[in-house]
Amino acid sequence: MKRAQASNNPLLAELKAVHDMLRRDLATCRELATAAANGAPPAQVRAGLNQVRSKGPLLQLRANCVQHCHALRSHHEGEDAGLFQSVRRSAPDLRATVDQLQAEHQVVSDLLDQVEGAARGLENSLASRTRLADALNTLSVRLLAHLDFEEKVLGPALLAMKSGR
Repeated sequence: MKRAQASNNPLLAELKAVHDMLRRDLATCRELATAAANGAPPAQVRAGLNQVRSKGPLLQLRANCVQHCHALRSHHEGEDAGLFQSVRRSAPDLRATVDQLQAEHQVVSDLLDQVEGAARGLENSLASRTRLADALNTLSVRLLAHLDFEEKVLGPALLAMKSGR
């Protein structure tokens, strides 16, 4: 999907903006969790977290992961309740695809449960840090593929909705 097309369509532009934010925040959480799991000195983890105005490295890592999970859940709930219903009405040929996207939302939700559990249980131990890094890596693989697929398949429908086709 070309960026110019997205900028001409507020629905698609908003979808892409939220997805880009989720990608960025997820990448930051993953990098910090991986660094912590690999035994990075607290000062290094703290420096990364200071970029997002942190106070204590492990506490902020936990808080940021949980906050990211809540933002992602809210985003998917909004898509399920609003955007997907509009797409079903305006592009009936995409109903099976929208059903697939909603099913993927449930898979992502289950992975978010794992990330949140690991984040809430985060403590200053290698096992705890590794659990969080592994959960974020698993989420990343599935979520990034989902976001790319969603943009690809919904982009044309959103463009058509804007233009009234």
